[in-house]
Amino acid sequence: MNQIFNKLGKFINSWTGTIIIVLCVIFFVAQAFVIPSGSMLNTMLIGDNLFVKKYSYGIPTPTIPWIEIKVLPDFNNNGHLFEGDRPKRGDIVIFRYPLEPKIHYVKRNIGISGDEILYTKEGLWVAFASDNPYTEDSSKTLIYKGKTYFYEPYAKKHPGIHYENIPFNAFVQLQSYLQSGHKIGMEPITLDNGELAFHTKIKEDEFFMMGDNRNNSNDSRFWGSVPYRYVVGKPWFIYLSWDSDFNIRWERIGETIESLETQKTP
Repeated sequence: MNQIFNKLGKFINSWTGTIIIVLCVIFFVAQAFVIPSGSMLNTMLIGDNLFVKKYSYGIPTPTIPWIEIKVLPDFNNNGHLFEGDRPKRGDIVIFRYPLEPKIHYVKRNIGISGDEILYTKEGLWVAFASDNPYTEDSSKTLIYKGKTYFYEPYAKKHPGIHYENIPFNAFVQLQSYLQSGHKIGMEPITLDNGELAFHTKIKEDEFFMMGDNRNNSNDSRFWGSVPYRYVVGKPWFIYLSWDSDFNIRWERIGETIESLETQKTP
């Protein structure tokens, strides 16, 4: 037995052993991720460095980071070595950008299979396909084709959600893309009051991802919902954070995403 432990110890201390262990951790447990943009303000900040739980929604097909080479084939044809739970409504999710899978995005899942989404000049409205506790957190509703849509049902429980006041906001961008002939992720419709809006019904095993910074986020409104095959994991905790001047934000180090979601960062 001592010989086995000695050999194991030598293997772990070798370069080969270290590399294999590190890769196994990255493949199956956790991977580092940096928040590069302000799309998730005010929940997550630019310069937040965090670990991603790779096993939150199953185990993604192992891929060597940086060079993005798959170590194993996609046996299940769903992007996962082992299938797992699906992202729930309200979860913050790390996923591969469907139009360029080598790029990772982080957004909040605001709709699952069967849910219907409306986006108007006022903002986000959701008609849930099944009962959901978030409906109690919305003070406004809208009726479209006999269905009740709830206005920003996630905002009360996740105070980081906000609408940044910028001239070229998301609704204006969607209009502009539509007029220029660009394909977008939602269908233009006309509400009963004659106003333009955008609508979509989420397909089976897909998820509608949006940034908490509603007016400044490149998300499912523009390129469609995210299939399960592209889901990577869930943010875990921040191990380092710095601002634009590279000053360390000590107060954010060690914070879990769950704790940050209850705070409203200015």
